[in-house]
Amino acid sequence: MMPAGQRDLLRLDYRPMLASDLPEVAALEQRVYPHPWTQGNFVDSLHSAYPAWVLRDPDGVLLGYFLLMLVVDEAHLLNVAVDGALQGQGLGRFLLDQACHCARQHGMVSMLLEVRPSNTRALDIYQRYGFEQIGRRKGYYPASNGQREDAIVMRHAL
Repeated sequence: MMPAGQRDLLRLDYRPMLASDLPEVAALEQRVYPHPWTQGNFVDSLHSAYPAWVLRDPDGVLLGYFLLMLVVDEAHLLNVAVDGALQGQGLGRFLLDQACHCARQHGMVSMLLEVRPSNTRALDIYQRYGFEQIGRRKGYYPASNGQREDAIVMRHAL
């Protein structure tokens, strides 16, 4: 597969997530997260009509996705992922740009997200994008050995 730097982003297929995407989305989720969402979590999100989008290459290979929950005037980025082999090539930034664009189109004025303190790569991306830490949720995420990990809560003005 060609690196994103050489890939024409305009040739990628960016479209709303469909129920038919869910097996591949859940499989990608399993590969990239230590405590992944289940396919049922994605089903519930689609049934709730949350904005959800996928990114595929010209051959139809799933590259990444995101899901939002819209509440009053704030979008909550529920989940975003890029295939592990393609991380660091700008696709995550593209998906974040698209998530913000989607939220603005729905009249949202800010975006909220949670991220694990141990996910330093994601923290760096969000900080460079302009997200600011606004709080911490104690024991929010499951962790190894039955432990829990805090979540850093971040917000970005749209």
